[in-house]
Amino acid sequence: MDTLIQLFDDAQQVLFEYIIQPVLFKFGMASMIEDAYGGTMWLLVGILELVLLVVVIGSLERWRPVEQVTDRQQVRVDILYTLIYRLGVFRVALFFLIQPFWDAIFGQAHVWGLTALHIDQVWPGVTDQPWVSLIIYLLIFDAVDYFYHRAQHRFDWFWALHSVHHSQRQMTMWSDNRVHLLDSVMRDAVLVIVSQLIGVAPAQFVLIVVFTQLVESFSHANVRMHFGRWGDRILVSPRFHRHHHSIAIDESTAGPQRGSNFSVLFPIWDMMFGTARFDTGYSATGIHDQLPEAGGHNYGRGFLAQQWLGLLRLVGINRSRA
Repeated sequence: MDTLIQLFDDAQQVLFEYIIQPVLFKFGMASMIEDAYGGTMWLLVGILELVLLVVVIGSLERWRPVEQVTDRQQVRVDILYTLIYRLGVFRVALFFLIQPFWDAIFGQAHVWGLTALHIDQVWPGVTDQPWVSLIIYLLIFDAVDYFYHRAQHRFDWFWALHSVHHSQRQMTMWSDNRVHLLDSVMRDAVLVIVSQLIGVAPAQFVLIVVFTQLVESFSHANVRMHFGRWGDRILVSPRFHRHHHSIAIDESTAGPQRGSNFSVLFPIWDMMFGTARFDTGYSATGIHDQLPEAGGHNYGRGFLAQQWLGLLRLVGINRSRA
């Protein structure tokens, strides 16, 4: 493990010194060197994630696909989303637009004497062990994601943005990142606040993000796979999550919960709150009103169109026909 960490640190140093740092000096941004070094870490993490996606999950999709991909243009759109989110473009934008705001908020909180809860210190000798605290933090963040996800389906204004994610009719490992930018800003804000409240160490936060993103990419993959009767109750599988994206679910009539299988990592939250469905197959994906007989609603075929139509839905303007 120490060797792997050292290799990662060396790669980050090389990437920063030979590519990132010269660019900063060229454009007169030397004052940002420290922050840019941290950003280089996220860039390297994103590159490694993309390699795992292509080599491991991509191989599984070719081995046991649920369906033949026929609309490759839409898959390319999802790849664009993935590059934006995984290679740090979105994080850089957040840094310039929102980071000063968070720094001011949390700085003032510290002035007032408000400190993190430090969940890992609840049971000294046990919860402060790295692997134990990591599991605790994963469960906490996953619970937050579960309720956030429920809200995305429960409230019409939230669904106006989240429907961008569900509009993919050819779901693949790239589809996880098909998310409206405003929705991502709000979710990141929630996660930042939670991480500050419970005192997550930076290194563990990176592990949490990486593990969550890889599981989400796998759960969206076009692969006919599950973990068996008991395994599907421990970790979200592609079959479990595919049902959540089923086009057979009508958002307007699905009841208060508006769907099922909302969990991101651990199905325990669906099991606890009555939204779990394990007796599922591999349904076609999409949104019910995309079907011609249900209105043929248009959610956009390109990145910009999807973002724009999401904003129009948010303010109550409905351009329904494809």
